[in-house]
Amino acid sequence: MQHNGYQNYLEDEILRAAPLELVQLMYRGALDRIAAARQCLRSGDIRARSQSLTKAFAIVHELSSSLNHTKGGELSKQLAALYDYVERLLLDANATQTEPPLIEAERLLSTLLDAWASPAHPTNPVPHMQESTSGCSDLSFAC
Repeated sequence: MQHNGYQNYLEDEILRAAPLELVQLMYRGALDRIAAARQCLRSGDIRARSQSLTKAFAIVHELSSSLNHTKGGELSKQLAALYDYVERLLLDANATQTEPPLIEAERLLSTLLDAWASPAHPTNPVPHMQESTSGCSDLSFAC
């Protein structure tokens, strides 16, 4: 499999990223894929639109799957519900081939990215990663 320079850079960035940076990268990745899907929708490229939405869905699903509901409590439950809503928006946009669900998904994910990018207040939850028994990292929150 051949990689270009950008792919190598991105892989290096992901491998060196701290847990908070990984979450931000995931949000940016989902937002990039949604933007690409919107462009494909406008140009009529059905296959590329579907591929972009599939990737965005996979990223949001990974964000949801990595929540630690034991440590995250109510916040992780609220995030899970929000991720579920975004997933449904992406499915709806793909099925109906319309842009409004994509605009809503972008708005929500942008708001979440902004929240993760803002300096943490001492009373705000602090994200951290925890190794799960499956070998995958679980996103959890320590309050």
